[in-house]
This record gives sequence, structure tokens and C-alpha cells, in this order.
Amino acid sequence: MSEVLLVSCYELGHPPLSIAWPAAFLREAGVSVRVLDLAVDEFSPPALRGVSLVAVAVPMLTALRLGVEAASRVRAAQPQTHIAFFGLYAWLNRAMLLEDGVADSVLAGESEPALVALAQALAEGRAASTVPGVGTRGREQAPVLQRIAFPIPDRHGLPPLARYARYLPGDGEAVLAGSVEASRGCLHTCRHCPVVPIYHGRFFVVPVNTVLADVRQQVEAGARHITFADPDFLNGPGHAMKVTHALAAAHPGLTFDFTAKVEHIVKHAALFPELFTLGCRFVISAVESVSDHVLHELRKGHTRADVVTALAILDAAGIALQPTLVAFTPWTSLDDYIDTLEFIRAHGLTRHVPPVQLSIRLLVPPGSLLERAEDAAQWLRELEPREFRFAWRHPDPRMDILHEAVASRVELAAERGEPADETWAAVRALAYTAAGRPLPVPEDDAPARVRPDSPRLSEAWFCCAEPRQIQVGLVKGGR
Repeated sequence: MSEVLLVSCYELGHPPLSIAWPAAFLREAGVSVRVLDLAVDEFSPPALRGVSLVAVAVPMLTALRLGVEAASRVRAAQPQTHIAFFGLYAWLNRAMLLEDGVADSVLAGESEPALVALAQALAEGRAASTVPGVGTRGREQAPVLQRIAFPIPDRHGLPPLARYARYLPGDGEAVLAGSVEASRGCLHTCRHCPVVPIYHGRFFVVPVNTVLADVRQQVEAGARHITFADPDFLNGPGHAMKVTHALAAAHPGLTFDFTAKVEHIVKHAALFPELFTLGCRFVISAVESVSDHVLHELRKGHTRADVVTALAILDAAGIALQPTLVAFTPWTSLDDYIDTLEFIRAHGLTRHVPPVQLSIRLLVPPGSLLERAEDAAQWLRELEPREFRFAWRHPDPRMDILHEAVASRVELAAERGEPADETWAAVRALAYTAAGRPLPVPEDDAPARVRPDSPRLSEAWFCCAEPRQIQVGLVKGGR
């Protein structure tokens, strides 16, 4: 049987689980597999020798943009090779990928068994269109949403951990970091989230022993910190606590981080002192905005007051919050934007929010629930399929002008390696100028508290962002 080449393009600086898991399924089925991570390695035509199927993982927009580039090079070097795209952004952009001939097939959801079946069908000379769960031109298939038996992710052939983002504890040296998933999909239906059109509020847990086995192989490779890359680690709090207790028992001293909704932090407040004891050092949470109106439009499920409560809960537990933002949306007013900046200052977060977050502009991909927003006619424009998004314009032109200014300033700061609090101050000045308001006088300008440097990874987290912000977010901070 000829080989399958699994290609990862970008996973926020983490070792690519998006191809480690398919590699395990394929090898378990007797399929020969090679792996390539374009986030750290170059594509070269010799990598295609003997390959009949190239499967490109696109869990986020950055990966899709790089994956489309890679696919064009595969087409040029070896036109007969079947190209499959799989992951969240493959499904959202399936029309463009298939109709333009970028991909021969598209898969999404719990798609590893379908990928195995595709590889076997191609090896036997059968058409991809005969394989359940595999979408082809003229034959749409829904994402696969069924429980599957998870093998241990197979990381053989992947680059060493030293080539990926590291954990910066804030008060010590950087250490190697690994990444695992304890669940896939999400229980919630935020309107801007790319998970929702595929999973529709469903999630699937990974058995504790499988998670622990994946942690173990990364610890043996040198990892001293683990990221739980689940869309929301606390979708199943009981499962999360089983996993973290087992983690602490097997690897004393190993630290970890995870992503959780603000509403889950508030709802499960009692868990966080215990999570700190077990090794949790920071939590990423999609705060998105501190405007209750914007939060309502995004269907985030939390309020500004909940953000304050979540901060207090994590502060009391000794765990840092890393808020992420969608700073520019069709509903964000100039006053809202300034209020977000002042919220960051008042809570001592100017060094804790990566500057790229101040420039994030809402991404509306094909299939987004935002297409059906009640007021979409006021701001949504045409679909730009080769940009993988709908264009949109803010009802207040000053906001689009401010966004351009902020994006340029943040880009310059990234090139200079400017401290985050300096960039925050520069962006704040831009926002006050745009609003025709004077900056507050210095004596009214002191933060409510000064926080020490936050534990974090050396690569910024970002999502639901348009391409310009993604390029700024890709500036490597410690590889």
C-alpha cells in the first residue's frame, strides 16, 4: 500500500495533535504514514514520493491559509495525488476547497475512521465518493458526530518539543511544553465560534487513560508543562477533575493550563483552589468584550460582572487569567472599546493581555451562525471565498479607521518587541483621539492593582480573528 502524508500547518505553537491522532488511527489500521508540520518544517516535493493521499489538518484559519498554499505545491509537483482537508475550517470552507479544486475531499468532526476508510479505498482503486463521511465535489457529507475509540496519539516522526512554544512560569526559566486533549467539541453555541457549525453543542470525552498515556510520552520527551487544548476543559468538570488528579499522581510537579468559559469559571468556583494544588497555573478564557450588549450579540453566556467575578475566583486560587478578546465587532462602539482598555488597566492586566488581542477583528467564516444575525443586513457584506470569510463594515466608520490604526500600531510593536503595557498605552491614546476625548490625567490613571508577570506560553493565543491579526499573532516569542 502506498503512503499517506499527514500535514499540520499551525496549532498555536503546540505540537500538532491534529495529525498525531490520525497517525495513530491509520497506523493501527496498517496504513503507512508520514507526518509533516509546516509550522516548523519546510515543504519539499521529495516528501511526496510514494504518497497517494495528502491529508491536511486545518483546525483554524491560519492553518487553512497555509494548507491551501501547501496543496497548490502538491498539485504542481504530483497532480495525481489525492488531497483531503480535514478539521473545523475544512468544513466551513468546503465549497471553495472543492469547487476550486484545492481539495479532492473534505472531512470534519470525529473524522479519523473516515480518513482511514478513505486511505483504504484509494489504495484499492475505489473512488473517494464511495466513502461515508467523506465529502467530494457534488457530494456533500455532514461532519461525523459519533463516539469513536481513541488510540494513544502517535507522535512518531514529529519534530522535538524544543521546536515548539515553551512555558514561561513568570518567575523562572522557560521549560518545554506539551499539548493534549481531554475532550473534543463543545457544549455551547456561541455565535462566532467555528466549533459550533460542526458540533452543534455536542462534545466527546477522551478516556482518562488515553490522555495520561499521551501526557506520559510527552513528559518522557522533556515536557514539564501541559496545555489541555480542549475548546472548553470544563464542559465536563467531573471528567476534568479525574484527568487532573490522575495527572498530578503520575507526574508530581507537572504544571498545566486550560481554556474555559467565563461562565464555567463562575459556576465551578469551588474547583479552582484544588486545580491550583494539582498544578494549574493559568486559564485562558474567551472574555471577548466587557460590553454586555456585545456579549449578548455573541451569545457568550456571561456578563461584564461575571468577568470581574471570574478574576476574583482565579486570584483567590493563585491562578492567572489570560483573557482573549474580539476587540472589534459590528456592535462595539468607540466608548465600548475605550471601556475595555480601561477595564484592562483597572484590573492590572496591561501586561497580561497580548497586544494582538487589542486588534482582533471579528471573523465571520462561511457557515457562521452570525450570517443569520437579526441585524446582519446593517453590517454584513459579500462572501470572499478565497479570503475564507464574509466582509463586514462597522456602522460607525470611525471604528474601521480605528481598527486600521490599532492593527498597524500592534504590528509595529510586535516587530520591535515592545512591552505589552507600552503598546496598551499607545493603543489607548489612539482610541481616545478617535473619540475626541482627552486622556485621563495621570493622578486618575493608577491601576486598581499591580499584578506580577503572568505564567504563559511563549506564543500568543488567538482565535476568531481576521488574517491581519493572525499574522501579528504569529510572531514567535521564545521558540
